Amino acid sequence: MAIIMTLLMDTCITVLVFYVLLNLRTRHPNRLPPGPTPWPIVGNLPHLGPLPHHTLAAFAKKYGPLIHLRFGFVDVVVASSPTVASQFLRDNDLNFASRPPNSGAKHMAYNYQDLVFAPYGPRWTMLRKICKDHLFSSKALDNFRHVREEEVAILTRILASAGESTVKLSQLLNVCTANTLARMMLDMRLFGDGNGSGDPKADEFKDMVVELMTLAGKFNIGDFIPMLDWMDLQGVTTKMKKVHDRFDSFLDNILDEHKIRKGAHDDMLSTLISLKEDVNGEGGKLSDIEIKALLLNLFSAGTDTSSSSIEWTMAELIRNPQLLKQAQEEMDIVVGRDRLVTESDLTQLTFLHAIVKESFRLHPSTPLSLPRIASESCEVNGYHIPKGSTLLVNIWAIGRHPEVWADPLEFRPARFLPGGEKPGVNVKVNDFEVLPFGAGRRICAGMSLALKMVHLLIATLIQAFDWELANGLDPERLNMEEEFGISVQKAEPLMVHPRPRLAPHTYI
Repeated sequence: MAIIMTLLMDTCITVLVFYVLLNLRTRHPNRLPPGPTPWPIVGNLPHLGPLPHHTLAAFAKKYGPLIHLRFGFVDVVVASSPTVASQFLRDNDLNFASRPPNSGAKHMAYNYQDLVFAPYGPRWTMLRKICKDHLFSSKALDNFRHVREEEVAILTRILASAGESTVKLSQLLNVCTANTLARMMLDMRLFGDGNGSGDPKADEFKDMVVELMTLAGKFNIGDFIPMLDWMDLQGVTTKMKKVHDRFDSFLDNILDEHKIRKGAHDDMLSTLISLKEDVNGEGGKLSDIEIKALLLNLFSAGTDTSSSSIEWTMAELIRNPQLLKQAQEEMDIVVGRDRLVTESDLTQLTFLHAIVKESFRLHPSTPLSLPRIASESCEVNGYHIPKGSTLLVNIWAIGRHPEVWADPLEFRPARFLPGGEKPGVNVKVNDFEVLPFGAGRRICAGMSLALKMVHLLIATLIQAFDWELANGLDPERLNMEEEFGISVQKAEPLMVHPRPRLAPHTYI
C-alpha cells in the first residue's frame, strides 16, 4: 500500500510540474478565443457536467460563438454558430481533416483501423472511396431498396400485432435498422424470424451499441493528461476494452457464419472481401481487422444514430398531435390507406421532409461533432488557433441559436416549407445551419443510406399508426430529457401503444 501511495504521489508531482512547464511554454503571443478560466492540471474538464453540449452552449452565450478551453494539457476550441463552423469545416477543412488521439478509437475501433477515427491520409482516402463506390453508391443503395422496404414492413406487422401491449419503440427501431444493414452487408438477418417473434440477442445488441456509443462520447482524462492514462481513473478504458471484446466476438461470429454458408453471396461484405485495391500500399486486400472495423462503424453508428433520430421525431409528433395529423393527411393524399408508403413516394412528401429537418435541427443525433485536430496553427474569426488544438462543433447549439432560428426551442416544421424562414436548407450540403451528418471531408460516409432509412421509417410510422403513450400519459408531460454520448438518447425510452389506421390487409 505504501508503495502505491508513493507512486501516486510521484505521479501527481510529475503531472503538476509538467502542467506548470506546459503553461509556461504555451503562452501564445497571439490572441486566443475567449473562454472560462481553467482549473490547474485538469483544465475545464470539471466544468462539462453530464450534458457537455448544454454546458458548452451556455459558455457560447457568455463568451461568444468561438470559445477556447483547456482539457488537461490540450487546447480545445468550440464552434457554436453556422458562421464560425463554416470557417473551420469549409475554409480550413483540410487543416482539420484528422482526428486527435483518443482512447475510444484505440480500444474500441481496432486502434484507428476504422473509417470514422482513422487519421487523414492515403489509407483513410482509400477506405472512404471503398465506402463511396461499393457500399453507399446510388447503384448499391438502389439494389437493396427492396431490403429496406421489406424490413420496414416486418416492423409494421410487429407493431400492428402489439394489441394492448406496451411497445419500447427504440428497441424495435434498433432491430429493424440492424436487420436491414445485416441483409445488405451479410445477406442475413440478425434478430427475429420476421414474424414478430422476439430475440433475446436483440436486447444484448442494443445495450452493447448504446454502451459503445456512450463510452466513445466520454471525456476520458487520460486522453488529455497522458501520464495519467495508465491509472484509468474513471474506469473508462477498462469498460472500453470489455465492450470491444463483446463487439469483436459478435463480428467474428457473423463473419464466420458468412464464410460457412455455401453459394454466392449477393451482399456488400462479399464485395469487400473480394476487393483488391491497394489499401495499404502493398497491393493486398482489405484485412480482416479493417473489414471488422468498417462493420463496427456500420453496426454501431448506423443503427444507434438512426434509431435515436426516429425516436426523437416520434416523441415530438406525439407531443404535437396537430402536426402528426397534418403529416397523416399528407400521407393519405399522396399514398392512401390501401398500401404502405415506399421510397418512391418520399419525394412527394413535402411536410415529411420538413418534419425530419426540424427533428435534425432540434435533436441532432450527434450533438457534438466528432473531434478534429489542427494540423497547423491558423486564424479563425480573428483568433489564433494553435497547432494541435482539438476542434468541437456544437451542432446542438447551432440548431438552437436564437440569432439563426426564430422560436428555436419550438418544434415547428413549417419553418422549412415554402413561405417559412428557412425553406432552402438542405442537410446534404454544407448549409452549416443544420449539420446532422457533419460537413467537409469528414461528413458522414453513410449519409445517403441514413436519410433513406430515417425518412422511410418515419413516413411508415406516421402513415400506419395513431400513437398513444403508455399508462395514459398526457403527451404534454412526456419526458424529453437527454442522456449524453456520441449519440444522444432519450433519458426515458419512448413507451407507446400503436393503433393501426390503414386497411387491415396492409399489415399482412
